[in-house]
Amino acid sequence: MASDDVVGGSNTVAFRQTPPLYAESKEAAVSTFVNLAEEAKLASEGVKAPGHAVLTICKSLFAGGVAGGVSRSAVAPLERLKILLQVQNPLHRKYNGTIQGLRYIWNTEGLRGLFKGNGTNCARIVPNSAVKFYSYEQASRAILWFYRQQTGNEDAELTPVLRLGAGACAGIIAMSATYPMDMVRGRLTVQTENSPYQYRGMFHALSTVLREEGPRALYKGWFPSVIGVVPYVGLNFAVYESLKDWLVKSRPFGLVEGEDLSMVTKLACGAAAGTVGQTVAYPLDVIRRRMQMVGWKDASSIVTGDGRSKAPLQYSGMVDAFRQTVRNEGFGALYRGLVPNSVKVVPSIAIAFVTYEALRDLLNVELRISD
Repeated sequence: MASDDVVGGSNTVAFRQTPPLYAESKEAAVSTFVNLAEEAKLASEGVKAPGHAVLTICKSLFAGGVAGGVSRSAVAPLERLKILLQVQNPLHRKYNGTIQGLRYIWNTEGLRGLFKGNGTNCARIVPNSAVKFYSYEQASRAILWFYRQQTGNEDAELTPVLRLGAGACAGIIAMSATYPMDMVRGRLTVQTENSPYQYRGMFHALSTVLREEGPRALYKGWFPSVIGVVPYVGLNFAVYESLKDWLVKSRPFGLVEGEDLSMVTKLACGAAAGTVGQTVAYPLDVIRRRMQMVGWKDASSIVTGDGRSKAPLQYSGMVDAFRQTVRNEGFGALYRGLVPNSVKVVPSIAIAFVTYEALRDLLNVELRISD
């Protein structure tokens, strides 16, 4: 009490001013504590960030790989028939259409014949699809960042042309990374009992091609593949994402505002994307497949000038392959196998997109391709 009594006069005023000063110091202390807590949180997140980023990447790659494997296995018989139609000898045709071709394979080779080469196809398409989806996400984010920097609009969104560019980048990266497997998969799919080489599997085919034809043979047809993948994969992503974006914003056909797009709607978007992409890029796929067969004796042949004999196909390059194909078999040969390919691509692309997004939602990956 003695000390309290001493406080008086002007000191009393000082005593009365103490509470607001105390409150300010308290607020400063709380603010400092919050800042320290936030810094500690950020530091903690910085330690966890690399592991979290790796986990996110692994989830994305896993979702893309599974999506590719499921979609291709679902249409494996049509995939094999498409390749057989593309490379069959025009002098001795065995496959004249989708139904007849599937029936012929079933009668001559059974159920296993319908899925011949699918194991190798999945071994190729799983990493290809994983890299493709992940590359698209990264490319689209980089392109969007650059686009916003150039325009100065932080709210800018990807346009269909920018999505096409991101899809083209993803397709080129994925195709180049897995092209040797695609090359030997084509040969495994085409080979029969009369084929010059009997490949026992993907690794045996790879080693045989390396030994007999050299390492460059593993990239036969790579250039037309690069050109073909730009419109194909690019249009797949661009059409799919743009259609979804339009449906979300405009809500036509009775779609309810605020609701997510249904699986059926997403499948329809994927089907439209696959139809557009494969129609534009199909001739390049035919040329790529034919160039892959060069060097494999008697695997493919052309009718010579006398109209009766045949000679092995030899191409000096992509342009020469186009010229020879059109000259010897007509322009329609560039679209041979388009019908079974259309029946295959439409559900395949749709299943791949929907499976990928469903798995990413299931795995709680923060970013989706739509983001």
